Amino acid sequence: MPAIYPQRIVCLTEETTELLYLLGEEDRIVGISGYTVRPICARKEKPKVSAFTSAKIDKILALEPDLVLGFSDLQADIASALIKQGINVHVFNQRSVQEILNMMLLLGSMIGVQEKVETYVYGLQQRLSAMREKAPSFAAQPVIYFEEWNDPMISAIKWVSELIEIAGGRDCFANLAQHPLGKDRIIADPKEVVRRQPDIIIGSWCGKKFRPEQVAQRPGWQRIPAVENNDLYEIKSAEILQPGPAALTDGVSRLHDIVVQWQKDRV
Repeated sequence: MPAIYPQRIVCLTEETTELLYLLGEEDRIVGISGYTVRPICARKEKPKVSAFTSAKIDKILALEPDLVLGFSDLQADIASALIKQGINVHVFNQRSVQEILNMMLLLGSMIGVQEKVETYVYGLQQRLSAMREKAPSFAAQPVIYFEEWNDPMISAIKWVSELIEIAGGRDCFANLAQHPLGKDRIIADPKEVVRRQPDIIIGSWCGKKFRPEQVAQRPGWQRIPAVENNDLYEIKSAEILQPGPAALTDGVSRLHDIVVQWQKDRV
């Protein structure tokens, strides 16, 4: 590969690491986030140089990266510190399914593997389209409450809300999903979930295990169909809250499986 393209890349979040591995470009990665779990081999092969909102700047500089990749405003301080040291930094801010696909295409272009990334993205688009086309054949469209955090209660971010629709469900807080920041998706009144009567509750508490028994015990929630029928599920945050390959593969597949099982239970 011509040296004009980045050869020493630090990935401050997991999704770019996973994408580079999927594209067969993992040799370019010289540093990763300590929260990386996909692919699992990355944790063994690559130096861990950051958390999410903090990073070991000196360690990153010692790796002599020609590109550092970040995500969202939450990594603005890290990006600023590296830019002041003369490092090339690109911070993505994808919040929807289309923006995730766009991120992949842009990254592929930045490192000179346009054909490979276009082939990969096309495959994802075909898979998502096929799943979306199955949804109208379902007998009913379950209302789904997706909880990203429990204290305070935070509902699904936009790409998760869209994946719920693709999988054949309906996000009961789709109105909140339009807000990119978690603080704007806080459900101040837990009774609002009761009023919206979700058929399925899915928890993905970033960094900790989902506790369906705790959710079922919330005051008044016994009147929710999902609680009455024990339709409470966990999807690991690494599978669904990563705005990259994981969400568009394993994450949406888990959503689809849950919806299909809900349909079967009602036949």
